[in-house]
Amino acid sequence: MSKRETKSDVILIGAGIMSATLGTLLKELVPNWKITAFEKLEKTAEESSNEWNNAGTGHAALCELNYTVEKPDGSVDISKAIKINEQFQSSMQFWSYLVKNKLIQNPQDFIMPLPHLSFVQGEQNVEFLKRRFEALTDIPLFQGMEFSDDPEKLKDWLPLVMEERNSIEPIAATKIDTGTDVNFGALTRMLVTHLESKNVDVNYNHCVTNITRTSDGLWELKVRNLENGVIERHTTKFVFIGGGGGSLHLLQKTGIPEGKHIGGFPVSGLFMVCKNQDVVEQHHAKVYGKAKVGAPPMSVPHLDTRYINNEKSLLFGPFAGFSPKFLKTGSMFDLLTSIKPDNVLTMLAAGAKEMSLTKYLIQQVMLSKEQRMEELREFIPNAKAEDWDLVVAGQRVQVIKDTEAGKGTLQFGTEVITAADGSVAALLGASPGASTAVHVMLEVINKCFPEQMKEWEPKIKEMIPSYGISLMEDQDLLEEIKSFTTETLGLAEEEKEKTHLLQEA
Repeated sequence: MSKRETKSDVILIGAGIMSATLGTLLKELVPNWKITAFEKLEKTAEESSNEWNNAGTGHAALCELNYTVEKPDGSVDISKAIKINEQFQSSMQFWSYLVKNKLIQNPQDFIMPLPHLSFVQGEQNVEFLKRRFEALTDIPLFQGMEFSDDPEKLKDWLPLVMEERNSIEPIAATKIDTGTDVNFGALTRMLVTHLESKNVDVNYNHCVTNITRTSDGLWELKVRNLENGVIERHTTKFVFIGGGGGSLHLLQKTGIPEGKHIGGFPVSGLFMVCKNQDVVEQHHAKVYGKAKVGAPPMSVPHLDTRYINNEKSLLFGPFAGFSPKFLKTGSMFDLLTSIKPDNVLTMLAAGAKEMSLTKYLIQQVMLSKEQRMEELREFIPNAKAEDWDLVVAGQRVQVIKDTEAGKGTLQFGTEVITAADGSVAALLGASPGASTAVHVMLEVINKCFPEQMKEWEPKIKEMIPSYGISLMEDQDLLEEIKSFTTETLGLAEEEKEKTHLLQEA
């Protein structure tokens, strides 16, 4: 049997939201480039991009309290929230460009309008939420946010959360109606279908086992066809490693110096899903609480309305889990085999530093269903155990690297590692991830194709009008963009009503 070999301008590893976004951007910028993609599984968006694996999506920092940090003097640092919101606006613009140009259709299949609320309990937390609201309320990106600590008003906003709530503890919430719920699984499938129509060769059941440099400066990928076991060889000028938790091992195989002294720590998320449709219908929002003292930032509890397969669902979580696998479909040896001579000290330092995280994960894994229900009842006081099932969401691999904060620092975010010559880029890390995919992939393009940027910039600005501009400083452009994306993606009130009637029908 002859071995298949190809030469490409670009190879994408992994068929998730990141590769799909990068491929789509590059196809618009240079339609004649040959792009090849390899996906280990049978179809696209089956790992971190899957709608059941990235629970709580549509991150625009409207309600996630971990993006607004309380400083020692009591003031609230909102810089991260502003940055994430601006990045989410880039995603909204790009999706609108694709819909307007009929490159993808039916935006309601991947994005729905949904209020975003922050909900807190206890005097100190209410004070914090008030200060956060005051810090954000004059920022144009967060226009329309409301604050209330009046139980009657909160019953309007959160009927399910307020029902049978007898606590005398102070409570408060902020609400903003311009939030969304994004189904990244559905969006990824749309983008990959579009790429295939543009002659991008997407190979499923193909596992990249090695990446080496050839004498002429290209990258050669050794790829196993999982259907017949045949080893194929594929060469390319540029390789993007977007394989979710699998990216770290592949980055290590490239041998690039930028990939050294980096480790990964896997954390799995568990969510409770409501199976009683009467309860699901009583809630219509994403509601984020405050992480418990000592809990890591990725464990902020939230009660989310989600639209999955055009059906309304209700999820609560996350509860952290631990598995040494880097992917849901990974190997029990993933963590062990990611430890190399160059990152062993980094990993050991992180282990020593993160004892509290380890302890937290062990406690989370040991929780019984009743203990999980108790946590849920902080949000829904009358929640019944028989209405809720537990689902395992995706594996996230948090990046560990040496920073100014010291050796072996655990990073909570999305990291892009690029080779000095721009021929390799690898995406590592977790949230806000998918929501900021367009911004992150533009960063990859900028770092890896600096010579072409001048030529490409007009096209990038056509796709993302705010590219290179701070929306914080250009309110007119922000208004223009918001009204364009709201209309194109069908997020206006009347569109919402229309969609709701369609669903009922």
